[in-house]
Amino acid sequence: MQSLYLDLQNSNTNHQTTFLMKNPLETPRSFLLYIYFIFISIGFAQEEVRQKEAIKLFVDCNCERSYIRQEINFVSHVRDQALANVKLFIYDIANGSGGRTYKLDYLGTDGFADIVNKQSYDTNSNMTADDIRKGLVKTIKSGLLQYVAASDLADKIIYKISDEGLAKRQDIDFEDPWNNWLFEVRGEARMNKESSRNSFRYEAGFVSDRVTEKWRIRANIEISQANSKYVQDEEEFISKRKRYFGNGSIVRSLTDHWSAGVFGSARYDTYTNLDLALRMTPALEYNIFPYREVLRREITFAYKIGLVHNDYIETTIFGEDTETLFSHSLDVQARFRQPWGNMYSRLIGSTFLSDFSKNRVQFDCSVSMRVLKGLAVRFSGNMKLIQDQINLPAGDASLEDVLLQQKQIATNFVTGFSVGLSYTFGSAFNNIINTRL
Repeated sequence: MQSLYLDLQNSNTNHQTTFLMKNPLETPRSFLLYIYFIFISIGFAQEEVRQKEAIKLFVDCNCERSYIRQEINFVSHVRDQALANVKLFIYDIANGSGGRTYKLDYLGTDGFADIVNKQSYDTNSNMTADDIRKGLVKTIKSGLLQYVAASDLADKIIYKISDEGLAKRQDIDFEDPWNNWLFEVRGEARMNKESSRNSFRYEAGFVSDRVTEKWRIRANIEISQANSKYVQDEEEFISKRKRYFGNGSIVRSLTDHWSAGVFGSARYDTYTNLDLALRMTPALEYNIFPYREVLRREITFAYKIGLVHNDYIETTIFGEDTETLFSHSLDVQARFRQPWGNMYSRLIGSTFLSDFSKNRVQFDCSVSMRVLKGLAVRFSGNMKLIQDQINLPAGDASLEDVLLQQKQIATNFVTGFSVGLSYTFGSAFNNIINTRL
């Protein structure tokens, strides 16, 4: 008598069941059981085939989502991450070449739950907006390859590496003739004219920046002037505001959490009554998280202490024409870029060491988060408590100063708040791009 061993395995649970049967043709009952187990085997095989899902992609980024949907048309793009089985979160930050570094975090769910991927894409100041978006799409496609290989499109993949790409690998030159220095010269002019008012403004500047793993060296020079004229009842009000400004800093990375640096600046500003303002401040910063996680999260504490010297255009409300003071400040910043949304807050407190009653506290906060499927909320707010306006000129502000904002006006606070709410519903799988009228 012959016996038959039949092994059945469920690929979802990795559970295997072994059945022992006698010769299936020996009796009608055994034959029926044999047919039954054959159908069970087919069912398990079909279940494994059904495991391969179509990709439903959700993309969260500060980028052209319409272009991504248009160029990546082999997946179903969904409008809410609750509907997706592949989620892509793209975080970007300025880099040392004048462009931005994009970090791409892929997260699979359901049939792709075991697939996690990370990609990086760097741009520079010489790239156009079209170059940037094309490169980003190419990087996104590369990161999706693992998910496509595990999807219902697996047997449709064609792999190809161009001859040009293979040749470039043999001739890679990493020398930088600029030694990581980046320079920018900029200028802007603007004119507006109406029957009763006109204005003209120009601005020019120069920026240099050097970024390495250990050092960041920056310098900035800026000049600007704004002229405006306002006519009312045949009376003319004329305003001229000038500002010359320069600053520089040298920052050294000490560890994965600590940095130290020194900052200096010089300024001439008719609006703030400064004929010459000089500042020199050493600084120390601590980041709770390692700096390599700055694209996702950071909480920093920066302490500055230094010398401030002011020469004033007009005598101040405290009777000073020139003064030298010591000041210090504490700057606390928190930033989180997470799948649930983005959060940023900053708290700055500063005061003069000689008089703690002359101080300033500034708080800024912005939050954008997904509450539930299709529902997102955004709000931002800021507040300044100001008690350190030692530069204000003596005397009352004239009507001309107020209307044309020629001079800084005394205030003890500044505040603002905004809130937004959006709810999206309807078709979640429409990939069509149509920009016609």
